[in-house]
Amino acid sequence: MLGHGSMTPKRAALYLLSVSLLVAWLASAASVSWQAPDPPTPRQPVPTAGTETLAAEVQAQTVRLKERLASAPAPQQPLRNPFAFAPRAPAPQREAVPPQALAASAPLLPPEPPLTLIGVAEHQRPDGPVRTAILSSTGEDLFMVAAGQTLGARYDVTAVGSDFVVLTDRVTGGVRRLALR
Repeated sequence: MLGHGSMTPKRAALYLLSVSLLVAWLASAASVSWQAPDPPTPRQPVPTAGTETLAAEVQAQTVRLKERLASAPAPQQPLRNPFAFAPRAPAPQREAVPPQALAASAPLLPPEPPLTLIGVAEHQRPDGPVRTAILSSTGEDLFMVAAGQTLGARYDVTAVGSDFVVLTDRVTGGVRRLALR
């Protein structure tokens, strides 16, 4: 048996191949000779035949543009600036009216009664559905009204929707709309 220190044919061939590659590389490096670079040639200016006329044309166009801009109308100032507030006009001075005159001149209206829409009922008829509004007044009184009826002496029921009722005040002529919560 061969020991660890002996040379095998495979190992010998590998060494021989490595040494021959090294010798070939060194031989090729020795055969290349160094050459000095060519001396730099002085740069010659490129002939420019058309640039002088082009520069003259650009100058002439610049002069014409300045003349046209001088005679152009100035832009108008905007009528409204959304980023600036206008000065507020002073409030007109009113004469102080004594409270007695106010009380005497304004008729006293009865306060609106507290009403709450608590439901809407719907009944099917041949000519279409009829809705009835169910109203509560301060949790004690319960009113069931349809469009065209009156509610007490104060309101006419103008319309009853699926979730609202419209009442017209007979005293003030105002409209009050109540909706379900």
